[in-house]
Amino acid sequence: MLEFTAEHVPGDGRPAVVFMSALFAGGWIWDHPFHRLAAGGWPVLRTNEAICALDRQVAGSIERLGDALLRACDDAGVAEAVVCANSLGGLVAIDLAGRHADRVRGIVVSGAPGLTPDPDVGLSFDRRGSVRPFGEEFGERMVAALFHSGRSHFAPERMAEAGALLQRPESMVSMARSIKATRRYQVRPALDRVRCPSLYVWGRHDRMTPVAPWLDVLAAYPANEVLVVEDSGHIPMVECAERYTGALESFVSRFAGALA
Repeated sequence: MLEFTAEHVPGDGRPAVVFMSALFAGGWIWDHPFHRLAAGGWPVLRTNEAICALDRQVAGSIERLGDALLRACDDAGVAEAVVCANSLGGLVAIDLAGRHADRVRGIVVSGAPGLTPDPDVGLSFDRRGSVRPFGEEFGERMVAALFHSGRSHFAPERMAEAGALLQRPESMVSMARSIKATRRYQVRPALDRVRCPSLYVWGRHDRMTPVAPWLDVLAAYPANEVLVVEDSGHIPMVECAERYTGALESFVSRFAGALA
């Protein structure tokens, strides 16, 4: 059964900042904050595989995805973590914080589903669909779904990598099961269980998982921090990398004493 492998850079003894890969993008979406925090002495870890590349039984469960992330941490010797996650991974981070308060010392969540209909990826992947996960139209629809700027912030080889992954039938099954898991997941009870410092960073123009419903819900949790990135879509750590990484550095630095 395929599970996460990870890239780990040990640091100065503080809890590791752990970056979870997204539904159909691997750990490379975290290049900017991963390298910046590592250069600043923070222990960092990021998973390599996209979620839809995992076994369907793991990909189809928020809880099992969290357990798989912790196993990757265990393999690297990471005991305590600040979990940073985007999209589906955001639900995993929230869930882990509630279930493993002894290990998850903080969470940073972006673009999580669960409060709106299924995420709009701007594509049709069923066998009758006219758009296939490769070629020029695939790229255009993907860019429109993910980025506010109207241009791709992914290198061409990364877009090709995502397209190749999504051509695999087993990946499409894992993706479908992941999306189904977000429909079942109960966000508000999960938020009630979170006690650690939490930062929510959302693109103002996120078309896949709009920010407005999350702002409404998070208003009931005033201890949480919320940053809306005005010039960003679904992936602020890529589209507005400096803004995202700066917010992350500030967040973890403010809690450094308590986290150490």
